[in-house]
Amino acid sequence: MLDYNHKPKFADRVNAVVDERLASENAARQPRAYLGGSRLGHACERALQFEFAGAPKDEGSEFSGRTLRIFGIGHALEDLAVCWLRGSGFDLYTRKGNRPDGDQFGFSVAGGRIRGHVDGIIAAAPEALDLSVPALWECKTMNARNWREAVNKGVVVAKPVYAAQIALYQAYMDAGVPGVATNPAVFTAINKDTAELHHELVPFDAALAQRMSDRAVRILQATDSGELLPRIARERDFHECRLCAWANRCWELPA
Repeated sequence: MLDYNHKPKFADRVNAVVDERLASENAARQPRAYLGGSRLGHACERALQFEFAGAPKDEGSEFSGRTLRIFGIGHALEDLAVCWLRGSGFDLYTRKGNRPDGDQFGFSVAGGRIRGHVDGIIAAAPEALDLSVPALWECKTMNARNWREAVNKGVVVAKPVYAAQIALYQAYMDAGVPGVATNPAVFTAINKDTAELHHELVPFDAALAQRMSDRAVRILQATDSGELLPRIARERDFHECRLCAWANRCWELPA
């Protein structure tokens, strides 16, 4: 007779199987060989350089199964947000031709070494909203604490990485979608804990877009020339460093 008292709980065993599959799928994905526009607002240029160059991450820093599940839930909620907005009268394009098999809207510059894919383009909205279109649409999911911060402070202050992404996307997408850099972007934040929605208009910040573009070029040039960009901090216990997947590699190298 089996002694179930000495076996892991059933839930833990199921989760282990699920997480093993997720981790395996994630490990099999080809690392992207370009600088992603959604990442350029990250605080540390050296971390971005490691990411772009495909430097191996520190042992144990790969995404856990639970983290990958969180990412998956976020993607599913963003898909729901698309349905909610479309059902409420927004003409929202997430892919070219609005076909499920259509290419995602995005941009590619510097010979494909800087790229970005936008969540959507709003072509029309309910008349009562008086929304200028076309407008870039970016959607993020957050826990309750981060969501409240975004609501209270606005995305530019609360989430500068997202603000940088929006500005850069507006700048690079304007050639293909004229007006998207003239009209404010629509930023949607979903509270994953309560399903509350926050929407705000984000005017185009040309100076921020230029800084992010210059940063991308600086990272490309430094990497091509074998130059190591400065790290963000002087001490290893800086909060950004504690969370970095390349912390060990970074602090073993020159400042």
